[in-house]
Amino acid sequence: RRKPEEKPEATLGFISSPCLTKVELRVACRGISDRDALSKPDPCVVLKMQSHGQWFEVDRTEVIRSSSSPVFSKIFLVDYYFEEVQRLRFELHDISSGNNGLRDADFLGAMECTLGQVSESLDWIVHSKGRACTKQVTAEELSGNDDYVELSFSARKLDDKDFFSKSDPFLEIFRINDDGTESLVHRTETVMNNLSPVWKSFKVSLNTLCSGDHDRELKCTVWDWDSNGKHDFIGEFHTTFKEMRVEQEGKQIQWECINPKYQMKKKNYRNSGVVILNHCKIIKMYSFLDYIMGGCQIQFTVAIDFTASNGDPRNSCSLHYIHPYQPNEYLKALVAVGEICQDYDSDKMFPAFGFGALIPPDFKVGHLGACTWIQGVVEAYQNCLPKIQLYGPTNIAPIIQKVASSASEEMHTKEAMEYFILLILTDGVITDMADTREAIVHASHLPMSVIIVGVGNADFTDMQILDGDDGILRSPKGEPVLRDIVQFVPFKDFKHASPAALAKSVLAEVPNQVVDYYNAKGIKPKCMSDYESTRTFSP
Repeated sequence: RRKPEEKPEATLGFISSPCLTKVELRVACRGISDRDALSKPDPCVVLKMQSHGQWFEVDRTEVIRSSSSPVFSKIFLVDYYFEEVQRLRFELHDISSGNNGLRDADFLGAMECTLGQVSESLDWIVHSKGRACTKQVTAEELSGNDDYVELSFSARKLDDKDFFSKSDPFLEIFRINDDGTESLVHRTETVMNNLSPVWKSFKVSLNTLCSGDHDRELKCTVWDWDSNGKHDFIGEFHTTFKEMRVEQEGKQIQWECINPKYQMKKKNYRNSGVVILNHCKIIKMYSFLDYIMGGCQIQFTVAIDFTASNGDPRNSCSLHYIHPYQPNEYLKALVAVGEICQDYDSDKMFPAFGFGALIPPDFKVGHLGACTWIQGVVEAYQNCLPKIQLYGPTNIAPIIQKVASSASEEMHTKEAMEYFILLILTDGVITDMADTREAIVHASHLPMSVIIVGVGNADFTDMQILDGDDGILRSPKGEPVLRDIVQFVPFKDFKHASPAALAKSVLAEVPNQVVDYYNAKGIKPKCMSDYESTRTFSP
């Protein structure tokens, strides 16, 4: 059997203005046509939202291998605005084996609707390339409880469902709704060839797990994974979150895993194994604004591409040409992003770098200076153009390493809470891809995000590998990023859009990257550290 791929939780988009409420969207499909007689589809659903007439990806589900009727465990979290028409697009893709990206995927179809239309469970028929399937989207409004729970399960002596090897078990948790329906809360990874698996710990909001009701019934099922999608049922048990969090005087909480058919037919049947709760911890989740209001400072750094491919700045065709009345694309992107970031930077001093220029005698990354406000960066950029010779190559790894060095120092400083944002403006695909991947993997462990804006009309397809949306970025040695910290946006997609639309897309992932970093480190906003505490229940 081939091992089922796993996809990390994707980072969700962020809308800065206050929303009325948050809504969870769950997706399932029925009747997806097989690609051929020997292979079932490997479906994935991508959620996009429309802004200023353009579609932007918000998030995507996991890939479910060999399934014509997938129920995705991924839950989309969307801000709901009553006064806006929020247009959604659900795209169904068949991901080729061994690849989680969309570049080589088979597009199966899409359906568009508004968020208001999915206020209750609705079905759509999706048609594409002669295929038809039913796609179900279910929406649920969240209550005000933002706490998360971290859970860890293992099992012992599960039934062996395979003839030539041991079972490959995975665990699913369902919430029982008031109307008796079941909502999939989480699906663990598959542990191959093991009757006593230990599944990875995971986090889920209390809203998602039990709608904030600790007495709500939860149904847990254990399956033996099979590559053809026909997983074998091992057993199930029922519980509540209240039962999970009760301390048992140091004893582990465990449940007998029961197969009802075996229970009815077999006289001496006891169970099909035991499932054990190893860890249960309630985590107070803080928002981006909690950290900003709690003293977190954004350190904003800019790096500008001065390679020869931009064209002579004295020529009106150059991407660096300074028109007396119309800012070039570098300036448009710089101002759109910088004007937002500068509001979160207390000293308003922005380090600015250039790369690719011929600056004797060392030919290294050029430091334009520590500029005051974003206007200072604009002036430094304009002033340096007549003094440098555009050259090459397009190497950005040294800049990422330089900012990462400052972020690394911040990690060991308790007095300040600083988060670093590096904005890189470039006109082409970079020439040090291997070194850049290595630098990003290292930076993913630090309080740091990297934003790359592609300026001009070059083919930026290869740059998408740096953005974690199409799969897991790895270093040349195979080490994966700890978290997705890169956002890549081609400026040409926003030529006719407002600066606000560009800034919104470029900065969409940053707030959650900030929150993910500090929450993962267990760092609370400073002003809350004295009176807020993480509540822990360890069976």
